[in-house]
Amino acid sequence: MNPEEVSLPGPPASGRAGWTFLTNHGHVLLAVASDPEIRVADIAGRVGITTRAALQILKDLESGGYLRRTRVGRRTFYTIEPHQHFRHPTEAAREIDGLIRLFSDPAPQER
Repeated sequence: MNPEEVSLPGPPASGRAGWTFLTNHGHVLLAVASDPEIRVADIAGRVGITTRAALQILKDLESGGYLRRTRVGRRTFYTIEPHQHFRHPTEAAREIDGLIRLFSDPAPQER
């Protein structure tokens, strides 16, 4: 298995290879949004990727203007840059803030 793929519980319903609606970039962004003091190793563990992949994604997000990196001593902190737009032309009119809000709201409770 590719270390950047996350295995989901249970077999895919279609019998085809598993996929998700959010990319690893989206999951990393949401991890930083949920905990600005999160460590890179914890991001990698949460997303299901290697630390090296997490660092590359953080670099991509920083160079794309979606987050800002700040060093304080030996620690690195990431801050989400608000009001940035999605990259794909279909969603380019929307800001990432909506995605972050969607996933920061408590999950609906099962009935």
